[in-house]
Amino acid sequence: MNESISPIISASDLQTLSASSAFVLIDARFGKENYDKSHLKGALHVDLNRQLSDIKADFADGGRHPLPDAARFSLLLESLGISPDSHVVVYDDKNGANAAARFWWMMKAVGHEKIQVLDGGMDAAIQAGFPINTELEKTPIKGIYKVDQWKLRISDISEIDKVSKDKNYLIIDVRENERYRGEKEPIDLVAGHIPGAVNIPFASNLDPKGLFLSPTELKAKYEKALEGKSAENVIVHCGSGVTACHTLLALAHAGMDIPKLYVGSWSEWSRNGREIATELG
Repeated sequence: MNESISPIISASDLQTLSASSAFVLIDARFGKENYDKSHLKGALHVDLNRQLSDIKADFADGGRHPLPDAARFSLLLESLGISPDSHVVVYDDKNGANAAARFWWMMKAVGHEKIQVLDGGMDAAIQAGFPINTELEKTPIKGIYKVDQWKLRISDISEIDKVSKDKNYLIIDVRENERYRGEKEPIDLVAGHIPGAVNIPFASNLDPKGLFLSPTELKAKYEKALEGKSAENVIVHCGSGVTACHTLLALAHAGMDIPKLYVGSWSEWSRNGREIATELG
């Protein structure tokens, strides 16, 4: 994969970039109330549930965080003052695993080039001396961003039905191992995993300090896991299509092609009468 810029930016580089007129900073932490209390200076908030998802009444229909259509997302980008030439940085407080990686994926999926996730999130920026703000930010000048389709690979439950036990495909489940094994399920209704899926928890993309492993380390890790399979035959999922984007981000950081995202993920699969595997003996 040929990235013009790294998908990850350090807190020190954020300081330098913030002086650019094309710079847009996005706060993707969960809960607008957290943003209102304090945020990195200049950051605008995006809400996972209301703006980055199209949640249905029944989670069996697309899972807990289905994608909105691309045209609706483009309206959000315009309201944030984002245009195709904007240099956008997004952060959260979960080392990218909350909604920062999801926003990154969505921007890449509409073809945006200059989009990065802040390594270490808000805490790393504060530690590096980036200023915080407790006041309302100025409403941005509306951008122009016209897109009508997602351009990255997306999988769905019908494809999973067909390929889950096909050795030519690889399904990666990025949830915690105890959820994958079927030992407990704190969010969805049933514990376990999609038959044939392998477990590579998203947290293993990070070092002990909560920063992303180096591109070299991530490439070695995932080249071994993929066993030569091409990106179109690799499908990544989680509970609801959010933290799966953390692993897609890690793969991009490693310079590898971005595989398919199964947006419905376990929250959809487990509610549709599909076979459930466990490792409980």
